Amino acid sequence: MGKILIVGNITKDVYLRLDNRQNKFETDQNDIQWLDFAFDGSTHKFYNRVSIFGGASISLEVLTRFKLDAEISGTSATFLDGQFVAKDADTVYRYILCQDRHVSYLSPSDYLQTSWEAPKEPIEWLYVDRSANISPKLSEEIIAYLEQNPSVKFAIFVGKYSNVNANHMRELISHANLTITDVKLDQEVKNLVIITQHHIEYQGKRVRWQLEDRQDLMTHLSSHLTIGATVFGALVLNKNVDEALLLARANIERSILSASSNIDTLEEEISDDEYRIETHNPNKEENNKMSEVEENAKKLVAAGRGILAADESGGSIHKKFERMNIPDDEQHRRDYRNLFFTTPDLEKFVNGVILFDETARQFSDDGRPFVKFLADMDILPGIKVDQGLEPFEGSDEKYTKGLEGLPERLAEYYEMGARFAKWRAAFEVTDHSPSEMAIQKNAEILAQYALDCQNANIVPIVEPELVYDGDYPIEKNIEYTGKILDALFEELKKKNVSLPGCVLKVNMVLAGKKYHTQSTPAEVGKATADVLRAHVPEELAGVVFLSGGQTVTQATENLQEVTNNGPFPWPVTFSFARALQDPALTAWQGDNNNADAARAGFRERLVANCEALKKK
Repeated sequence: MGKILIVGNITKDVYLRLDNRQNKFETDQNDIQWLDFAFDGSTHKFYNRVSIFGGASISLEVLTRFKLDAEISGTSATFLDGQFVAKDADTVYRYILCQDRHVSYLSPSDYLQTSWEAPKEPIEWLYVDRSANISPKLSEEIIAYLEQNPSVKFAIFVGKYSNVNANHMRELISHANLTITDVKLDQEVKNLVIITQHHIEYQGKRVRWQLEDRQDLMTHLSSHLTIGATVFGALVLNKNVDEALLLARANIERSILSASSNIDTLEEEISDDEYRIETHNPNKEENNKMSEVEENAKKLVAAGRGILAADESGGSIHKKFERMNIPDDEQHRRDYRNLFFTTPDLEKFVNGVILFDETARQFSDDGRPFVKFLADMDILPGIKVDQGLEPFEGSDEKYTKGLEGLPERLAEYYEMGARFAKWRAAFEVTDHSPSEMAIQKNAEILAQYALDCQNANIVPIVEPELVYDGDYPIEKNIEYTGKILDALFEELKKKNVSLPGCVLKVNMVLAGKKYHTQSTPAEVGKATADVLRAHVPEELAGVVFLSGGQTVTQATENLQEVTNNGPFPWPVTFSFARALQDPALTAWQGDNNNADAARAGFRERLVANCEALKKK
């Protein structure tokens, strides 16, 4: 068997399992959880520390344990007698902070460029693994080597950070004898191995895999690297498709943070009846996957009911509580959301509830997770997944961040029971904004989020909001909302996002809050209906409205007038937060003795807005 040359980056991952009983965690206005690492002489506690090699070292370890001759290009790294050895100069250090079942990464700002040295001796396979930082120059050099050495076989693992739509990546992929991926590829690819959060698929076969109930917090990056190298190594050893997939499942489920299994152990393992192959029709599977998304999208906008937005970020709910002199702590935030979820007959008024990450991890009075509590009432649980607004460089306009690590977060939310997600992009109206640049960039981000959601079997709610708190006439709203929707649906189309599995959450069309002449409900209803008909494709699952700072009664009256301008090609309903919650907050005031009065105020707004969905 000939030599295998691995192209990739070696990481040294230092896992710190934090003690959240003795460390202070806070959530900021952008929904980001922070560990208070004040440089004031304080001590921060962690249970244990584990250091392991990751990245290309995982591929080298797997292939070596498969008795294959492999090395990592451009390094002196070796895997000898069960130990991986590498020089610091070849290694990227990362610190992985672990809190309960969640991880965050401290990574260097300037990521080490992937080393590549054309081999001086003959090789049989060139394997670019998921950790590789593939620049156009590196891609060009690899292609040149392959064209000069046509006997060398080429395999590549295309991951999230590979910029799969770039021309140099598409060209590199086209040279591969075997392609492994955990992202959606638009181009035609031969011999494609697909790794999802639940399956490994190849040539019409698949196996299920899972990392549930593990305590070692293996990241998806490490697990996918192990799976990819195992399938590749098995195929190099001339194992058949069934054997390659079963070996990959056994290896990832048996592996620990610091070690995978050898080939002899794995072959014995897969002889067990527990390890079975499923016949898999990729087209049928894709249809089934999308039908789940589309079915849930239909449920989310079912006639006569709306969506409760209970996903205020840490900063937003802090402002609410501060106005009422309510302590902003986890217990009060939990009790506040619990008011809404325990309102009698909630399922008669809402199809879904959008949760904040903290709330999705909290529990009802009877001990059930809130996600399950809602699902048991046949209410779809959803999750806010964006991470707030960030200014564009050199501009006061903003984009929404949170794409990094999104597929992994979505996989976790799906396992928790979430079946839809929400992502907000905000556009302020000034003399110079929103600009074409801000509209386009945010549309691209929304489309990528939507694609990631559907790949995770989660319905995306895309929310481009023209902010109401401005000084502009209704004509400006008509103009800008139309431009924003055109850009958004163009990007969704480019990403092949299924519109029947997607929901639009959008502002009503009205003059800005500070404009001298406010729009009447009749004006709002007609303008909103006209803009939607002109700019929203008919195949979309549905349209839901945000209240966006309107008063409680204003939002309901405007919703009624939009309804009166129907019918529409898609269902139309509400997805309000403040316009449903404000009466309850005023009644509750942080005191659970007022809970019944708060629920009554909330229920009254639910009834009023569901009535506004009936044409009059």
